[in-house]
Amino acid sequence: MLRAGIVGLPNVGKSTLFNAMTRSRKAQAANYPFCTIDPNVGAVTVPDARLAFLSEMSKTQKTIPAVIEMVDIAGLVKGASQGEGLGNQFLTHIREVDAIVQVVRCFEDENIHHVSGAVDPIGDIEVINTELVLADLGAVQKRIEKTAKGARGGDKVAKAELALLERLAPHLDSGKPALLLSVSDEEKPILKHFQLLTAKPTIFACNVAEGDLAKADDHPLVQKVRAYAKEHLSTEAVVISAQIESDLVELSDAEAADYLKELGVAESGVGGLIRATYHLLGLRTYFTTGEKETRAWTIPEGATGPQAAGVIHSDFERGFIAAECVAYDVLKSLGTMAKAKEAGKWRIEGKEYVVADGDVLEFRFNV
Repeated sequence: MLRAGIVGLPNVGKSTLFNAMTRSRKAQAANYPFCTIDPNVGAVTVPDARLAFLSEMSKTQKTIPAVIEMVDIAGLVKGASQGEGLGNQFLTHIREVDAIVQVVRCFEDENIHHVSGAVDPIGDIEVINTELVLADLGAVQKRIEKTAKGARGGDKVAKAELALLERLAPHLDSGKPALLLSVSDEEKPILKHFQLLTAKPTIFACNVAEGDLAKADDHPLVQKVRAYAKEHLSTEAVVISAQIESDLVELSDAEAADYLKELGVAESGVGGLIRATYHLLGLRTYFTTGEKETRAWTIPEGATGPQAAGVIHSDFERGFIAAECVAYDVLKSLGTMAKAKEAGKWRIEGKEYVVADGDVLEFRFNV
């Protein structure tokens, strides 16, 4: 299962957010730096309104949503790339995840200590990004030294690696993340092999105060983070209020809905963040539905019919014959599977078919 790591400076709300996303109290959330040392790992349900319609349509006995893993990682401080704070542990834990959710403090609270002494989300982001870039630069320079010998000896793999490394070094030295380096299709697997911290896709979570959530789009700090994220990392920023999310964990679905309505918001910010993280990981969803079970299945973007079938069982992929499918939006507009078939929208696709997000599928196979 792919993992996303929750990172940020100490006391920005990482552990509180982790607890809300996993609907647990696994992570200690306290008002002092490094209250998290060992990473907390938890399964996170991906909210998907499409499941409700499919379950109702099929009169399903059981509904199973998609799931991803989140990792709550210790807070980083300036100098982490040189071992300050829990720097070495922190960087190792980031290296083990597939994407990064960077939590940024966008709220004022004199009772919650800020390691820099003042709330400055852009400054916080730059501290973290600088440490990640410096760590990568050090790793690249060491790898150049090791790879150069093989390249001089005529090793083709070493030559290809060295060519990319020699482009990476000045790129990182200029303060830019590896993710923004233009690479060819042939170089992509090489870059992935390097396991660089700044090559991991990143999204920002702007943590705002309870009273700011309803009008967060107009919040000056949120606007700054969104502009920075777009300009410097070509990514997005999602607004959450970790404290509100923590309170929601204790409420029933009905109580949570009433609470959010009172605050003037339609949905918990965590739901949007989880969905954004799911897509950031390159994941997509297809559905199977029937009386016994309606289920969201997770596949990588670009998966073919046989690969999607293999998520259910390896025999399905090995003996794949065809995929019968209909797009979710089409099915919902028509109302039932029978009407979709009558309208000619129920298609049969072969081995080369690339499954689209939201496809409702049945597989034909023979083993």
